[in-house]
Amino acid sequence: MSSPPGAERLPTLTEVVAARRAAAGDAAPPAAAAPAPEPSREPTAEERLVRQVLAELGQRVDLVLESRLREALAPVIARAADSMVRELRAELAATLRDLVARAVAHELSKARDAAAQPGAAGPSPQA
Repeated sequence: MSSPPGAERLPTLTEVVAARRAAAGDAAPPAAAAPAPEPSREPTAEERLVRQVLAELGQRVDLVLESRLREALAPVIARAADSMVRELRAELAATLRDLVARAVAHELSKARDAAAQPGAAGPSPQA
């Protein structure tokens, strides 16, 4: 892709930072040293107690949250289910009416076709 005449190349961020460091006389920053791993030690009684309380609290919060969600969602779900049942009944009724209408029309068409064919109409009236 060519640049329009007179357009200058813009430096990247790393080029700008490197140029400023070079101008200031700074060397590149040292690589971040990974923190030394803490030696293994047994948790203190306080740490064990904190973990135990947090675990129990988490279980209680889960139970209370589940209970409150059930209470809050039950009426909403019941209304949604009732609405769906009403809509499905209406849709089913419309579909059944359509199927019955098609079946009746088909049978009437067959009866008309049979009546229109000569000799298929049944015995002719005798005088």
